[in-house]
Amino acid sequence: MDAQEKEEAYQHAYKLGKASYSKNVAKGLSGYLPSLDGIIKNSEISSEINLGIVEIPIKKIIGTYSHSRSIAFASNFMPLISGETEFKAKWTNLYGIHMEEGIRDPIKVYEYLNWFYVVEGNKRVSVLKYCDAYAMSANVTRLIPKRDETDPIINIYYEFLEFNKKTGINSIWFSKENSFKELGKYLDKYEPKLTTYDDKYKHFMGNFYRPFREVYYKLGGDKLNITTGDAILEYIKVYGIPNEIKEEVLKNRIKKFMVELEALSHNESVEVRTDTIEIPKKNVITSITNLMTYKKKSKLKVAFVYAKTIKNSGWTYAHNLGRLHVENVLKDQISTTYIENVPENNQAYKYLKELAKQNYDIIFTTSPTYITPTLKAALEFQNVKFLNCSETHSFKHVRTYFGRIHEPRFLTGIIAGALTKTNIIGYVATYPIPEVITGINAFALGVKMVNPYAKVKVVWTHKWDQPEKSKNFGIVLNNSGADIISHDDLPNPGDASKEYGVYSLKSSDNENSFVSKAHFAMPIWNWGIFYEKLLRNVLSGTWKMVFDVLNSNPKLVNFWWGMDTGMVDIIYSKTHVPVQIQTLVELMKKMIIQNEYNPFTGPIYDQNNNLRIPKDEVATYEQILSMNWFVNGVEGEIPKLNDEENIFDPLTEMLGVRK
Repeated sequence: MDAQEKEEAYQHAYKLGKASYSKNVAKGLSGYLPSLDGIIKNSEISSEINLGIVEIPIKKIIGTYSHSRSIAFASNFMPLISGETEFKAKWTNLYGIHMEEGIRDPIKVYEYLNWFYVVEGNKRVSVLKYCDAYAMSANVTRLIPKRDETDPIINIYYEFLEFNKKTGINSIWFSKENSFKELGKYLDKYEPKLTTYDDKYKHFMGNFYRPFREVYYKLGGDKLNITTGDAILEYIKVYGIPNEIKEEVLKNRIKKFMVELEALSHNESVEVRTDTIEIPKKNVITSITNLMTYKKKSKLKVAFVYAKTIKNSGWTYAHNLGRLHVENVLKDQISTTYIENVPENNQAYKYLKELAKQNYDIIFTTSPTYITPTLKAALEFQNVKFLNCSETHSFKHVRTYFGRIHEPRFLTGIIAGALTKTNIIGYVATYPIPEVITGINAFALGVKMVNPYAKVKVVWTHKWDQPEKSKNFGIVLNNSGADIISHDDLPNPGDASKEYGVYSLKSSDNENSFVSKAHFAMPIWNWGIFYEKLLRNVLSGTWKMVFDVLNSNPKLVNFWWGMDTGMVDIIYSKTHVPVQIQTLVELMKKMIIQNEYNPFTGPIYDQNNNLRIPKDEVATYEQILSMNWFVNGVEGEIPKLNDEENIFDPLTEMLGVRK
């Protein structure tokens, strides 16, 4: 390489440095490299560990150790020194060496919070960054900060340390806690056929991460306000980790997925539709008219996907009643089908794919456990409209719908609190997820409204639709003094003997057995109301943008209907519930429907007497759907889901309730 080529390279690098410097200064930022000695103090470091010679990604080298060396470079590591200097001579010489044989000598760096700061070798880094190299060797000393549970960055870093110790991977970083743990679980199950690399972690980086990053950046991923790690984890949750990358397939998938990643990047808020959908009138444009486009057809094909069977699941039975309702009222305008016992994991995707290939126009997946396969199908079949029955997910390709079931649960709590004689009420709960926790809290607030001395004892089944197990837990609660039991459950069709809703128990002839003494009340779902109004709007062709994810301003929309729409309600026994209590329940129901009272109106304290909702304030949508605490008056703990019990895909963590 001749001197002129080296000179041209240096002048180009110098121009890049000056441009970066000017851009940062115009923003009020420092134009120089950050220096580690200006970032941390010795008192903030708990220990130093020498890692020896390690291959480190050049993109993660972001500064120098000392300020005196940082001012020779712009923040992009390009040189800021002009003229014929020793600095320039050394830089151009290193450039020539790299172009002819490659820079091999390791640099010396400190690693802090998974970023690298150069002690020796700044010019080598500058040259390699100019040449867009991927990695280089370095003698690394790790500075470990003191633990601080209140600092999310330090918490993420400690998760990284565990991940790095196991995998040796140091190129990946996340913006949210628990992400390293999530990726680690996927990598634990990852068993690729090794060819070029000698372990699966190197294989993952070489055959998946780096090709993904290259395609992702070409499509504008580097401009999003998330890390590449964030993006690749969300991709994995939907598509898994392939053994080899097929670039065209990857490119097409990321193109479609970018809409969701952009929403994550901007931390977009959810548009929560709590009002009913008005059935459109001729020549009338309502507030929801602009929410959906649909090419009007002679007959709408609609499919429903059920996790259990209609005969053995009250939840499935309730949704199927909704399906039968729309068949009855819409008659020859639609045709419907359903499939039962669909696996509650990613295997559901093949069922959704088959329905999409059969040209169904709208597919309702009726359990939150289907959210990931539903998203995968929606990304692939963008001519099909997918809706998922869940309250804590928000996507642009999938609209979600649920009900404010905590409203009727609050009313059942009033009944239980008024009728208990022992002041101990049992609550048999399923999984410790926000929907269930919110229901328990609303129930307990209803209890406390009429009976400040009563307590609600909670036990967990960790099962859906398990009547025998639920019944046994009810007996345990009864033996501990609870004279009234509440189930977070629905009755199976035709099974009048099942314990459901709010009921009491009495001893049977067998001293170790109990039977229901009386059923007092239960919340109910009227899914037909939602399905009818939504499908009528689809048939009318008046909605624009609810499903138009390619629109210039698509929204994250959740339908979250309450008692005012009729989608959720309460039924109670006119025989076993005294008239005075009936009157109170009807009064509170009317106030909730007319938006004159909200069950989550403060002051509300948690179990430890911490004020969670201030006086006269009403809990927000986000607060209600992210509850991980019990109100005062509830006895019991909220357990963590074990890995094998994790009923929702980790995508719930990613795009769940947006804070």
